[in-house]
Amino acid sequence: MYLTKEEERMLEGEYGNVVARCMKLLVKLGEKFGAERMVEVRSVQIAGVSYKNIGDPGLEFLEGFANEGAKVKVTSFMNPAGMPMEGWEEIGIPSDFAEKQKRVIEAFRKMGVIVASTCTPYLAGMLPRFREHIAWSESSAVAFSNSVVGARTNREGGPSALAAAITGRTPYYGFHLDENRNPNFVVRVDAELKSISDYGALGCVVGKAKGKGVPYFTGIKHAGIDELKSLGASLAAYGAVALFHVEGITPEARKGCVDVENVEETIDVGEKELKEAYEAMSSELEDVELIAVGCPHASINEIREICELLKGKKLKVPMWIFTSQAVKSIAKRAGISEELEKAGAKLIEDTCPVVAPLDVLGIKKVAVNSGKAAFYLPNTNKQMVLFDDISRIIDKFAE
Repeated sequence: MYLTKEEERMLEGEYGNVVARCMKLLVKLGEKFGAERMVEVRSVQIAGVSYKNIGDPGLEFLEGFANEGAKVKVTSFMNPAGMPMEGWEEIGIPSDFAEKQKRVIEAFRKMGVIVASTCTPYLAGMLPRFREHIAWSESSAVAFSNSVVGARTNREGGPSALAAAITGRTPYYGFHLDENRNPNFVVRVDAELKSISDYGALGCVVGKAKGKGVPYFTGIKHAGIDELKSLGASLAAYGAVALFHVEGITPEARKGCVDVENVEETIDVGEKELKEAYEAMSSELEDVELIAVGCPHASINEIREICELLKGKKLKVPMWIFTSQAVKSIAKRAGISEELEKAGAKLIEDTCPVVAPLDVLGIKKVAVNSGKAAFYLPNTNKQMVLFDDISRIIDKFAE
């Protein structure tokens, strides 16, 4: 790989042992994927934050890095942690888990990472610009930033993202290159997509059918940020899709930046396929112990809509709406959180249903409107899931 003089100094240890180790990791990664050089990044989103996922080895690694004086060079956010930093006792998080999770957060804080644990940093103050190079980790955030914003990132692992944050560099390969951002199959949608869960079901169909690649969607007439967020999260969960295009909607599709004329493979998705996806994604549950919304983290629009749906109603089971600190603060100032609590819903920041220890809390049956949650909760957390549109969930579990 070609390295600039500055990058050579990093590699040779002139900026300390931690920076040298990070640069060695990035060089090896670049060599593995055939990168010719590094590229500077403007922001980083780091995974490997929940103590549930990283355990004691991850905690020791992070504390070791922090104690060696590691400091991030660019604006860096964290992925969701295993619990809210405030009010964790109220939802039953064990104190021994909480102590270790706090140490993880403190290690990141010591390194200069912004202590805002969210999978939607683009809704919380870190929105990249079109064609900006970044190094993000969380699968749904990668899909959103690549596709909806038109930024440039591969799906980084926790260590490579941290290394990118400390050096301000990442190897120049994959989706950082224009030629790799062209679609390689078309998805013709012949169905009316009405809700976030419909987009999650669509992502399930395509993710299962292809596994990976760059889809180009046609037939989608209207899709806002929340719908595209849901689509990307589901594509990444059921497949390994980190970039998609939607005709007339996403920036590279609208600007004619990608070549779709030479794409030969086409997938058709209609009402039948969506109905089958709903059935495959959901267990036949008549009762649940928790309604979990916000995977990825809920936007203020999603929260407002839920508040409207709950007006004059009382939930028969708890609803936890997972979101970022920033969005929760907006909802609180607007009086929305108070209205939600009257109905039995609670805004929870910093964590999410996938990385929170729901099993430790004894929660086994969960209702969700998220395709991503419908994938991960049964497959990694062993929960049974009822997947449906949030309005139908509320109708079923509220009075």
